[in-house]
Amino acid sequence: MTPKISVEQRRARLIARHHLGQPAESATSAVSAMIVLHATDPVTVYLSAWARTRMASADELDEAIYARREVIRMLGMRRTMFLVPAPLVPVVQRACTDDVARRMRQGLERDLEKGGVGDGDAAAWLRDVGEGVLRALTARGSGFAADLSAQEPRLRTALEYAPGKSYGGTANITSRVLMLLSAEGLIVRGDRRGGWSSGQFKWFPAQSWMPEPRDFAGSVGAAAAGGDPAGLLGSTLTAAAARAELARRWLLAFGPAPAADLQWWAGWTAGQAKAALAALPVTEVDLDGRPGVALATDTEPLPARSSSAAPGAVLLPALDPTPMGWQSREWFLGEHGPALFDRTGNIGPSIWWDGRIVGGWAQRATGEVVFRLLEDVGADAATAVEAEAERLRAWLGDARVTPRFRTPLERELVA
Repeated sequence: MTPKISVEQRRARLIARHHLGQPAESATSAVSAMIVLHATDPVTVYLSAWARTRMASADELDEAIYARREVIRMLGMRRTMFLVPAPLVPVVQRACTDDVARRMRQGLERDLEKGGVGDGDAAAWLRDVGEGVLRALTARGSGFAADLSAQEPRLRTALEYAPGKSYGGTANITSRVLMLLSAEGLIVRGDRRGGWSSGQFKWFPAQSWMPEPRDFAGSVGAAAAGGDPAGLLGSTLTAAAARAELARRWLLAFGPAPAADLQWWAGWTAGQAKAALAALPVTEVDLDGRPGVALATDTEPLPARSSSAAPGAVLLPALDPTPMGWQSREWFLGEHGPALFDRTGNIGPSIWWDGRIVGGWAQRATGEVVFRLLEDVGADAATAVEAEAERLRAWLGDARVTPRFRTPLERELVA
């Protein structure tokens, strides 16, 4: 008989595994519990970690990122920026980022050819520029984009995009080249310039920033060919094995769930997702009438919560990995999507109660954290939300948070 997993059981797993009830022991353990934290908006990683811990200040996460280097910024699933636990970097690289890097290189080569760059061999020109950047970075030890452009002037090559269109224009290839080299595992974003909301990072050779440096024995050409240029990933880890491991971790954190949600989250093809699941001990489950998949050891009901583990209010930031962990969200989102998501699928700040979204929040210029409940959750829940909003206001102090992707409710709250 196919095991049945109710919505209540899925929410119970979410609360327990995403630390929306019992706090995580540290910022690093909070990251690991979620597999990764979304880092497209630099503020998200701090607020996501805060919501799952009793982190006294942003300094605790900075210590893990910059001093102990326990978590690394990198492109990963769906060509999105994430904060990744250092031991998981090789898995994400092989499972997702290698494919992303190949597409990035092909796209930049096409644009260079269209722009007449490279004397008829844009691929060779781009490889040479990449080698120049690596030489400059290795000689310097580290550098911001402007520093590297000064030493490798070809980074300032300008390309015209969407000519004749109102949204068109010209832009230097600096950021595209640096992003490409990072996606290929050659360079890493390290120290930040400015406060914790800053998106400006210093670049380092990957082998010097990673917790266990390896000898640099490769080249941009090896990266473009799909090799392991920096020796960072280990010769025995295949893409198929990495995808299976990432699927296992996703099921531990986000399962049981529809297999299509895993495919969407990872940015894989249907074939890649199917093969990853086939390599694991999984079983089909019934998600209230919808087919799903679970690890074979994860079909039994979770024990009932004790009185000491009563529901709690949680304020999650925009792009938090919990609501962004599934493509099908009706079981925790209800009818609140239009208020909380923008037109491209980015969620804004959300309020959670008992494993589901019940409202949204925002911070005004005065520093006040304001919120709106989108359904009647009762007086006790409303009081708990108000207390959590005040706790967040006190934690933020003089800092001001404006999501990079604005959503309807967030805009209304700060108007």
